[in-house]
Amino acid sequence: MMRRSGFRNVPISQRGVGLIEVLVAVLVLSIGFLGMAAMQARSLSMNNSAMARSMATMDSYSILDAMRADLVSAQNGNYNTSTPVKASACPAATGTLAGAQLTQWCNQLALNLGASASTTGTINCTGSPGICTIKVTYDDSKSVSAATDTSGTQTVTTQAML
Repeated sequence: MMRRSGFRNVPISQRGVGLIEVLVAVLVLSIGFLGMAAMQARSLSMNNSAMARSMATMDSYSILDAMRADLVSAQNGNYNTSTPVKASACPAATGTLAGAQLTQWCNQLALNLGASASTTGTINCTGSPGICTIKVTYDDSKSVSAATDTSGTQTVTTQAML
């Protein structure tokens, strides 16, 4: 049975197909928008992780520059840490330049990477030319997906010669 509508003959069984097509199109668009939102959220998370890694690298270069300014103390091992410096409990500054620099570095770690027990820094300088290894450990669990790393602890290691 055909129904005349304007200049075209439209079969009666074709009623409502336009509405179903619109609903399917809206469904496909909704799924696409959800995918874009998830991708944006993941991008922000990775951006935060990259920023934390950059801050840890800058903090390690900062203490290296301080050690180069106080070269004799650094070569004598005054900056070496036997236990990791915890950003949640920075040591009190001693009367030496090395002690003041270590306290300032610890406060800088706390400010840049969070004052938690998992934010730590270690310094180990050996030898006469002063080969130094600086390790900065921090919690990056907010930026890491559970599929790749369950702990979220990141360590940035910098090795340089004074």
